[in-house]
Amino acid sequence: MSIVQRRTTIKDVAEAAGVGVATVSRVLSGGSASPETRERVLAAAARLDYRPSALGRNLRQQRTGGIGLLVPDITDSFYARLTDGVLSCARSYGEPVTIGVTGDDPEREAELIGTLIEQSMDRVIAVPSGDGEMWAPALRAGLNVVFADRKVRADVPGVVADDRAGVGIAVEYLAGLGHRKIAFLARYGQSQRVAAFTDTLTSLGVPVDPELVVHARASRDSAYATAAGLLQSRPDLTAVLTGGNILGEAMVLAARELGVRIPRDVSLIMFDDVPWAELCSPPLTVIAQPAQDVGYRAAELVLRQGRRPRTVTLPTELIVRASCGPRR
Repeated sequence: MSIVQRRTTIKDVAEAAGVGVATVSRVLSGGSASPETRERVLAAAARLDYRPSALGRNLRQQRTGGIGLLVPDITDSFYARLTDGVLSCARSYGEPVTIGVTGDDPEREAELIGTLIEQSMDRVIAVPSGDGEMWAPALRAGLNVVFADRKVRADVPGVVADDRAGVGIAVEYLAGLGHRKIAFLARYGQSQRVAAFTDTLTSLGVPVDPELVVHARASRDSAYATAAGLLQSRPDLTAVLTGGNILGEAMVLAARELGVRIPRDVSLIMFDDVPWAELCSPPLTVIAQPAQDVGYRAAELVLRQGRRPRTVTLPTELIVRASCGPRR
């Protein structure tokens, strides 16, 4: 009987060195780390005979075909539609898709990146969780990477919705209704949407109140706690913009629990249109972004040969329903 030895993974190195997977990825890609951490990681990699560079060299000769797709949450309606767009395009090319869920956790993302390299996957579409540094090993190994929804590296092509225009028109709409105490409930990492929010307020002559810009993690519990805290701590606010549908759902639930009436007490606009938004009472005004098109175009980019544009920006649209009213 023959015994097949399991290949050492980046997670094995992380456990042996007593650090996170993202730290191992950063060290092996030449990123920043303390001398002690770097020595510990390199020693563990040598002891375990982990050789990502060899895998990278083999990648170009042993392509597996197909597309790897990394998304934060497949239960989120936006990412489900983005995934559907990728699958639709890949199907037309006859390419299979392997899906990984990061949970918006950079450590988990780094682990999945390591797996993609080890499996000699050559095309990857990702909604990145971190700052993009952990993708350096994948790029050096020759992976063809396209970012979707979020663009965190200038050297990686991406397909995104026009966040700035979407946020801008929403804030202008609320200001036109007389609102001046406008809050933004954002997810951590939505720096571009936050910047668009504050820039638009400033351009309209509306004072920017830092306490009205709050952040939540990408989970329903965190979103609900942050939404409830905002409504309780700032009873003077008259309008809220949320940076995504999970955040919007949390705001609706928190307002209901606290007896805050929408739109009589607080007007609400949610980034992203989902089926339940129109079924709410009242139906929610939303900034619609083309999630399926984002996924489809990202798949086109990753499958297309030759020169590709660095960024494809798709339009957003303000859909006015009944969740906004004049300031009272």
